[in-house]
Amino acid sequence: MAFLDDDFFLENESARTLFNEYAKDEPICDYHCHLPPEEVATNKRFGNLADIWLGGDHYKWRALRSNSIPEQLVTGDADPYEKYLAWCRTVPTTIRNPLYQWSHLELKRYFGIDLIINEDTAREIWEEANRQLKTEALSAHGILDQFKVKVVGTTDDPTDSLEHHKAIVGLGIDTTVVPTFRPDKGLNVDQPDAWNAWVDSLAEVSEQSVDSFSDFLGALKSRHNFFYEMGGRLSDHGLERCFYADTSEDLVALIYSAARQGQAANADEKEQFAFYVMREVGRWNADKGMTMQFHIGAMRNNNTRKFNEVGPDTGFDSTGDYPQAAAMSCFLDSLDQTNQCPKVIIYNLNNADNYVMASMLGNFMDGSVAGKIQLGSGWWHLDQKEGMIDQMNALSSLGFISHFVGMLTDSRSFLSYPRHEYFRRILCNLFGKDIEKGELPMDFDLVGSTVKNICYTNAVRFFGFEE
Repeated sequence: MAFLDDDFFLENESARTLFNEYAKDEPICDYHCHLPPEEVATNKRFGNLADIWLGGDHYKWRALRSNSIPEQLVTGDADPYEKYLAWCRTVPTTIRNPLYQWSHLELKRYFGIDLIINEDTAREIWEEANRQLKTEALSAHGILDQFKVKVVGTTDDPTDSLEHHKAIVGLGIDTTVVPTFRPDKGLNVDQPDAWNAWVDSLAEVSEQSVDSFSDFLGALKSRHNFFYEMGGRLSDHGLERCFYADTSEDLVALIYSAARQGQAANADEKEQFAFYVMREVGRWNADKGMTMQFHIGAMRNNNTRKFNEVGPDTGFDSTGDYPQAAAMSCFLDSLDQTNQCPKVIIYNLNNADNYVMASMLGNFMDGSVAGKIQLGSGWWHLDQKEGMIDQMNALSSLGFISHFVGMLTDSRSFLSYPRHEYFRRILCNLFGKDIEKGELPMDFDLVGSTVKNICYTNAVRFFGFEE
């Protein structure tokens, strides 16, 4: 079998039928990513292959450092071709890492380049890719159109003006770009300097007072309303673990006042404050039919020296082993007690917790929405073949994969859309093997429609993006 040929990951005829007839040509609903909306609003043109291939991609940055590439060629100000050449020298060392397959897929699907990436082929790849990058087909809009991306959900701070989203609405492109409400910075009462600056920005953008905790919630809710008006249908929360505490509004108001005066909250106070605010956001989501996403389990900024040198989100985060079950269950229950639990997706970063999370899904299903509480797709360090299979097996065993909203890029790169193909091939092979073993019927109307729904339809229905 040739490397990454038409049948890669597809081990039998049933898998090939499912992929080619039901999955391959489905549009993409990229409901959670970190694409900069400004780059869509301005239809960014990429100057060279290093710009589009390496810019902002901390997966590749980690690999470069692991291959003894100095930081200047990773996040520094080195010549773009030298950075690119360092990546071509690194790709052969990533063999069996998903980056090896992803990098070749990116070249094949975007540029039609079918060369093996190494130092010998680097110049030819560079020249051909740069030639094509001058065409409209590889502008930001051209890429979204080429990969049939119908929805992009960016990740946005409540203090963002959303000016670029406003500009995108008037462009008339075929991709709907919507904001996602991510209030993580508003929880950090244990870091009063940065938190107070953020609260001041919230007051400015909302044009509301933040003198009291009640005022703060009102200003935050006004931004939540604005995000919804701008098409936002999800909130997102990147946490080590879910917050939960037995507290009251009076206690949380005191914590707020102290933090506004520059007093750092202790661990218990942070827990109370963060839980209370998160519960309010959950209730707002429920009132609007929005979905609440939890990205849990990342252990961030582990390398202090490199954090001080190059900052956050640069490739120094890893999987944590935090206790997850009790607080998450109590948080969801605190919403459900008043019948205000929204649709929820839990993206778990530690595969040891897959069954913990998957078994929790059924506790808060109430018959109102199919698949109301979901185990999200394999995330970050788990968005590769084994991680995806583990996630889908846990979901299938303890929940209903038929309601699964499928894959997302969770990426800052416009070159990430082949990851949907990567996921779809793994999905089809999983079902195909079950058919060939007699564990599922050879009923392509049943299995094929399930696959098709997971690839696209479930997501647009679940989030309310249907046309």
